[in-house]
Amino acid sequence: GPQIDRSFSQNKMTNAPTLSSRYSDEDLEEFRKLIAKKLRNAQADLEFYKESMQEMADSPESKVKGLDDGTGSAEIERLNDLAGRQQKLIRHLEAAMDRIDNKVYGICRQTGTLIPKQRLLAVPHATLSMEAKMAR
Repeated sequence: GPQIDRSFSQNKMTNAPTLSSRYSDEDLEEFRKLIAKKLRNAQADLEFYKESMQEMADSPESKVKGLDDGTGSAEIERLNDLAGRQQKLIRHLEAAMDRIDNKVYGICRQTGTLIPKQRLLAVPHATLSMEAKMAR
């Protein structure tokens, strides 16, 4: 409505981030769908890595070899690494979902300004604007 427009233009002039500068519910809904999809993919990947590790551990071949040649254990190590990364991503995405629920999604935790939509579409769990990230 017009009230939002007025506070927004005031915002621009003073350049002070206020709590009213947040993503619209429509935008939040779009981000929610994107994050839900990424979450499903990350969970599927995690399952795949876990199953692959289980299969390698259970395969008669690994028992015969005793994984002595190191290829098996290196592969399990790699899968474990990938699984760990997926778990971390899942935690980040779930936290992003909470921020959407609380309508604070997309607000830079350092500057309080809105993180540009393009950055969020690329990295939906981002909590820092590029400026804040570069300044670290």
